[in-house]
Amino acid sequence: MAEGAFGHAASLSGADEWFEIESAGTVCYQSGSCPDHRAVRAARRHGIDISTIRARCIDELDLGRFDRIFVMDAENYRDVLDALDGLPVPVHMMTDFAYSEQGSEIEDPYYGSEAGFDGTMERLLHSAAGILSAMLETYALPIGRIGMGANDGARGHVQYSINVDGR
Repeated sequence: MAEGAFGHAASLSGADEWFEIESAGTVCYQSGSCPDHRAVRAARRHGIDISTIRARCIDELDLGRFDRIFVMDAENYRDVLDALDGLPVPVHMMTDFAYSEQGSEIEDPYYGSEAGFDGTMERLLHSAAGILSAMLETYALPIGRIGMGANDGARGHVQYSINVDGR
């Protein structure tokens, strides 16, 4: 859900070409699984298709190649710091750049109702908008010029990772 939320925000702003977005979980037994059908429906209600995203394990990623990693809760935060093993990659809560709820956890809706997935999607979209705004400012991305000019092939990409336990 988080990967879909940020990808959607980046696409709407015309910034999707500047980001590599990957999601992975710290609990790896679901690798290769499809998203929960309730997550797919919650995302679809916002015009986002996450049906083709498959669960991955954080162990499958080279964490050192990311500029930033975003997590959903304190347990994931600790797990990612352990997995980084001293690599200098900043780790943030998804809500750290949100306009409200800064630093709060986003709950896993899996054991709840469909309404819980809707609430989680709303919070993810809110957080994604804040993250995108901060990244556009931090990296001074020329959004109005994407796809124009002779140096398009030399553009750098900001890598963005979200750690989510299947969300």
